[in-house]
Amino acid sequence: MHNVLIIDDSDINLTLIKALVLKLGDCSPTLFDNPLNALEWCRSNVPDLVIVDYMMPDMDGLKFISAFRALHGRNEIPVLMITANDQKDVRYEALLGGANDFLTKPIDRVEFSARARNMLSLRTGQKFLADRAEHLSALVEERTTEIRDREKKLIFRISRAAEFRDPETGAHIQRMAHYSQIIALGLGLSIPQQKLILEAAPMHDVGKIGIPDYILLKPGKLTHEEFEVMKGHAKIGHELLKDSRSEIMKAGAEVAISHHEKYDGTGYPHGLKGHQIPLFGRIVAVADVFDALTSERPYKRAWDLDAACKFLEDGRGKHFDPMCVEAFLAGWEHVLEVRQRFRDEEMPQI
Repeated sequence: MHNVLIIDDSDINLTLIKALVLKLGDCSPTLFDNPLNALEWCRSNVPDLVIVDYMMPDMDGLKFISAFRALHGRNEIPVLMITANDQKDVRYEALLGGANDFLTKPIDRVEFSARARNMLSLRTGQKFLADRAEHLSALVEERTTEIRDREKKLIFRISRAAEFRDPETGAHIQRMAHYSQIIALGLGLSIPQQKLILEAAPMHDVGKIGIPDYILLKPGKLTHEEFEVMKGHAKIGHELLKDSRSEIMKAGAEVAISHHEKYDGTGYPHGLKGHQIPLFGRIVAVADVFDALTSERPYKRAWDLDAACKFLEDGRGKHFDPMCVEAFLAGWEHVLEVRQRFRDEEMPQI
């Protein structure tokens, strides 16, 4: 059913045009004898065709068309203006102002029917294309969501593969990822960036897949040579992820290569300093170290929260980006919620 808006200050003309519109079939006419009232109606209603007279009080047809076109989403709706035979200058101005076609007084019934049908056919095509575009957009969004969900599951499994070879737990990667999101929020990062670091942070240690078990699982302190091998996991993780077309894996590659850099330049693998270190790496450094300190492992007891917070504060400007530490501590209530939600299982001490 097409909604046809008719605007004319003459009741006789309104009655005549309404009758002509009804003869078109599948049309519902909406009548106004005042263009200002019609414009107000158009703010919350979208007609399929507008038929407007030129000569009207308060607002003539040209001004109405201009105001109508200025409304959101009304720039493509067909507009048919009614003018007198001797008003060519008005018709030229109306064409430039947004009118699509004209009728001259007195209205010819055959001409009206042909012009109105053509314009309604145009509107039908517009709506079909708009509906199709919306359908395709929804379909693309649905498929993109499915791909992203599969990607997230794959990333989590890759991250867990590294964790299975490490004394850390699956809860660790959940906690440190959410801690990273808390820091990102505190730094004022956009919601998409907060979501990205939440999804990328679990890949920080994926390079441990390439570290020998005798080093990775060694309960005691590593020798200098062994530690040099262990440090290689940052580059290995970066190599595994860097060439992906996935935004998440690219961010994961950045996190993997940079989360062991230190703010004062004494970290590895490249000895980057300050803001030379990618922001995601600076964020994950705080989240990862805090969770490592406060988590119980077979070879160590967990630090209490106050001691871990003091370690972060003492490391401002040395190990950690001061702003990242501040953002983490400012979100303390959320930190405690994450710790409660992702708890480790009881672990025996050795």
